[in-house]
Amino acid sequence: MTLIEGQPGLEISVQDRVSALRHELKQRGLGGFIVPHADEHQCEYLAPSAERLAWITGFTGSAGLAVILADFAAVFVDGRYTLQVQAQVDDMVFERCHSTDMPVRDWVADNLPGGSKLGYDPWLHTPTQISEFDTACCLAGSEMTPLDNNPIDAIWSDRPPPPLGPIVAHDDTFTGRSSADKLTSVAAALTAGRVDAAVLSAPDSIAWLLNVRGSDVPYSPMPLSFAILSDDASLDWFVDSRKLTAELDRHLGADVRIHPPDVLGPALDRLAEANKTVRLDPARSPVILFERLERAGARINRGVDPCQLPKAKKTLAELDGFRAAHKRDGAAVTKFLAWLEANALCSGVTEIMAADRLEALRSVDERFRGLSFPTISGAGANGAIVHYRVSQETNRELQRGSLYLVDSGAQYLDGTTDITRTVAIGEPTAEMRHDFTLVLKGHIALGNAKFPAGTSGSQLDVLARRALWEHGFDYDHGTGHGVGSYLSVHEGPQRIAKTPNQVALELGMVISNEPGYYKTGEYGIRIENLVAVTDANGRDGQAMLAFETLSLAPIDRNLVDLALMTADEILWLDAYHARVRDTLTSLIDEKTAAWLARATAPLT
Repeated sequence: MTLIEGQPGLEISVQDRVSALRHELKQRGLGGFIVPHADEHQCEYLAPSAERLAWITGFTGSAGLAVILADFAAVFVDGRYTLQVQAQVDDMVFERCHSTDMPVRDWVADNLPGGSKLGYDPWLHTPTQISEFDTACCLAGSEMTPLDNNPIDAIWSDRPPPPLGPIVAHDDTFTGRSSADKLTSVAAALTAGRVDAAVLSAPDSIAWLLNVRGSDVPYSPMPLSFAILSDDASLDWFVDSRKLTAELDRHLGADVRIHPPDVLGPALDRLAEANKTVRLDPARSPVILFERLERAGARINRGVDPCQLPKAKKTLAELDGFRAAHKRDGAAVTKFLAWLEANALCSGVTEIMAADRLEALRSVDERFRGLSFPTISGAGANGAIVHYRVSQETNRELQRGSLYLVDSGAQYLDGTTDITRTVAIGEPTAEMRHDFTLVLKGHIALGNAKFPAGTSGSQLDVLARRALWEHGFDYDHGTGHGVGSYLSVHEGPQRIAKTPNQVALELGMVISNEPGYYKTGEYGIRIENLVAVTDANGRDGQAMLAFETLSLAPIDRNLVDLALMTADEILWLDAYHARVRDTLTSLIDEKTAAWLARATAPLT
């Protein structure tokens, strides 16, 4: 085996890493290997020890996949990362593919030699993902091969150790429900579905169910672990005991039994021996859990993680926490926007300086616990990279006559925030105003939506895109994602997107409203607020729902083209700005308050 040291882009080149991996694969009799951006829990953000995709390719986005064969290699990303992958991945080593234009199954079918074995780590893929590769291998006349250990780990000599972040109790005053109540209600749902137990692999589900939080992965305050919830409301928790803090025993209670992670397999075997029906989520759980249960003869109930929907429907206490957190967060964002206007044209403000300033303004809050994702601080052309992440190499100064896009959020004990504002640096062009206003019209149309109970986000997505479509524009990302309560900033099962989604929007769900437009090489525009699903007045017994806007910060009036706005749209923006002004003025200093008064003045 060849041991490779260093981080992407430093001591050892990506080409040398790939060569070492190919040598390792050849020794194992493999024709290729799949490298997902994933850990054993399908987390969006990974601990350093799980950043295998970044280590082997240099690509640091939060979603992607590579396939490395003996003679060919490719990286696959969606529309959010097409510009980022071009900047980070060497096209002499990897073909860079848009996963829609060149699906991974088609690439594998075209390039994998017949009769070869395509290896994969069964801890890092779900059955849903593996079925796609199975189809590709069949077309290529080859086969999928699960591996007992990951070949990248075999050559990555200075791989960081697994995380050991402390686990703490999350107080019921923030959650609005005790862990015991959640265990009882989710277990009752299992019983109603004739399921004896559910294997939970999603850390946010376990953190929500037990009312605990951790720090094993960046940006999402949750511990990495597995759990088995039984229909009697007891739970077996497979977690490294070194993470447990002293007060957890009292918090968890007698119905939660703690085990070391390496006894999860035997526990699955016992479920099979007892002839239990076991729920596993094929879209979220690693395929190795399915394989273990199937080998032991268990009855597997393939279905959605039973914690996902109740977690998405926030309690009254959680909604109050969201509102409080967004007020304080809005004050920090407003202070930042006022600082930006005062300094951008005269102080050489860069993307990094701006992101650091915004984080510093948030961090003084006593309930602040860190960012909810890496701040997207994009000046000019960098703003057109949907999930841009500034580095010393890409750091740009904000220039007069350009647009600056800042997408940011924070984790507070009482809520999670995610907000995007696009700001004109100096005087914007007529084209910038035109494009910004089309995005704003879509944002207002979705924020104003009133819809019957049972409506999914996919049915509402067109509202955010219509104005853009009418001018021949679109954006290559979803319009809205669910948001956790001091948990993952991106959560399901609800979403707003063009792709079909059967999950209905329900009372208490929190979701983003973020249409955008991106002109490659020039600028990006996105306007994002978080909204909560609320009751609306229906007629004749029809239950109706609407959105309550949670995020509070000015939208740049200098970028609004009034000629494109309807009277109702102008009324919406003026009313929103009046609410921002009335809510935040008492939370900011006098100088910022004067700026806020100007920034939220009526349009007409």
